[in-house]
Amino acid sequence: MRAVVQRVDKASVMVEGKEISAIGKGILVLLGVHRDDDERDARYIVEKIVNLRIFEDEEGKMNLSLLDIGGEILVVSQFTLLASTKRGRRPDFIEAASPQVAENLFAFSCSLFEQYAPTKRGIFGKKMLINLINNGPVTIVIDSRDKP
Repeated sequence: MRAVVQRVDKASVMVEGKEISAIGKGILVLLGVHRDDDERDARYIVEKIVNLRIFEDEEGKMNLSLLDIGGEILVVSQFTLLASTKRGRRPDFIEAASPQVAENLFAFSCSLFEQYAPTKRGIFGKKMLINLINNGPVTIVIDSRDKP
């Protein structure tokens, strides 16, 4: 699983011209599912994200996690995070999970996030417009393939 994590002051998702999800201060997670991922990968990603110390304390240092600040989470599925650009100019998505597997792991991941913080989500498989105010900017990439 690969996640792009952005610290946001606010973020929202629009589908077909309608806002379907919005959060205030917290984390926007763009989540891609690899063809070999399973629930262990989802657990690793979720635990890592909610405990990342990327929010500033009273001294302006990144010492606080999403849990510490009581922030919100917006999760958006994004299979393009698994794109390979090694050959040619057109990305291939051979490493991405099938839509059925990816949708199940996406939903499972969202249910895990909900155990920690208020969680909103995009709509799997839909074309979405994402609006955000990235605070910092702080953007971090996490891959479950990198776990110890």
